[in-house]
Amino acid sequence: GADQNTVPKKWDTLIKIAVQIGCLLGQLVLGRLGDKVGRTTIYSASLMIAIITTIASAFSSSMVKGFNVFIVLFIWRVLLGFGIGGDYPLTATIVSEYASPKNRGKLMSAVFACQGFGNVLAPIVGIIVTACFRSSIDNDVRNLDYVWRLIIGLGCIPGVATLYWRLTMEDSKRFQLESAKAAAANADEDMQREKLLAKQHFAEDNAQEDGLLESPNTVLNVALADDKPRRAKTFGQYFSEWRHLKVLLGTSIAWFALDVAFYGINLNSAVVIDAIGFAGDLYQDKPSHFIIRNCLGNIIINILGSVPGYWITVFTIERLGRKTIQLMGFAMLTILYIVLGFAYHKILDKSVAGFIVLFTLAQLFQNFGPNVTTFVIPGEVFPTRFRSTAHGISAAAGKLGAIVAQGGFMQLKDRGGKNQFIDHLLEIFALFMLIGFFVTFWIPESKGKTLEEICDESEEYY
Repeated sequence: GADQNTVPKKWDTLIKIAVQIGCLLGQLVLGRLGDKVGRTTIYSASLMIAIITTIASAFSSSMVKGFNVFIVLFIWRVLLGFGIGGDYPLTATIVSEYASPKNRGKLMSAVFACQGFGNVLAPIVGIIVTACFRSSIDNDVRNLDYVWRLIIGLGCIPGVATLYWRLTMEDSKRFQLESAKAAAANADEDMQREKLLAKQHFAEDNAQEDGLLESPNTVLNVALADDKPRRAKTFGQYFSEWRHLKVLLGTSIAWFALDVAFYGINLNSAVVIDAIGFAGDLYQDKPSHFIIRNCLGNIIINILGSVPGYWITVFTIERLGRKTIQLMGFAMLTILYIVLGFAYHKILDKSVAGFIVLFTLAQLFQNFGPNVTTFVIPGEVFPTRFRSTAHGISAAAGKLGAIVAQGGFMQLKDRGGKNQFIDHLLEIFALFMLIGFFVTFWIPESKGKTLEEICDESEEYY
């Protein structure tokens, strides 16, 4: 609590999962709206939501009695996550629909890989702001209140810088064409049905005058059988077929399995930061020194495995293929988590350097593996009319995994003593990686194919 200058555990957990909860909702809602309303309209709206809620988060306070700053911050961060959540399906979909088959995977991966730079830039900003307030913080730790607010507020600058370009973007010709084609197909059927009904009434009147007996629906049924119009399938109709549903399940379960471990492995970040000598001492160090050293430790961790993994994927995805990279990543992570899990304490006791190497390899194969491909694949393997929705569902499954990891497994890591349950958690993560490996076989390879070839968009009609 306050005596140790730390956030109470329950609030620490809630604030950490707040953005994930918001992301899950945003991915589902804004992903669906991206197909219904238009890609760029919702894309701009999601960024504006993120900018406004970032600023609001920075000004969080105990506004009314019974609402402390943590409750207010939790609410704003859920709303912030909602805006961020929309970026997942819409960014992937827009890039996918504008890119050519030969570099589509590379472009989508490069966009996602910028996340790695963000992970490095965030602690750099933390170091700079903390250094600016160093003397104030060391004299009175309560001055950190200004520091965290400023760091959060600065996070809206990249969003503000890109807002103009989002507002001036147009939906891809592919999306406009598919939307118009589906609307025309439905309109044509309705129009043809009206014409046939008019013919039926005319025929019935003539039959009655001539004294002929004929079923009232004969004319309509015969005409529809001779020239049956095509109607666009709904989302439910399209995914009611197993061959299509298994692809959605494959992308969703793979992303869920990955994020359980992706966010869970960060349980070990503190161990690695301490091992490389950047943890500091919360009780002995000056507050500014403790914060700066932890920020430096996070930069080192990201540079060791995370950032290189992203860019290895960018430069190899068009040669190796999405499915190959995902299978390889899940396979390597399964092995690494088994080793780390079953020999966790032995490795730490005998060779801290060995533990750091294994941890770095895990981060490397997360990003040179399923962390990137689970973002790329759903942007390619679904029809244009459902692409944003299906990507949003897949991404939301991933965020559910993140919530399970941060809200569930974080509470188990100290079971039996400090960090005593981490080895068992790593063993559980290995099982999730194995599940991700097997469901990847439900997903088609999209390397070098046009979006129309991958999912045969003629199957959208019946």
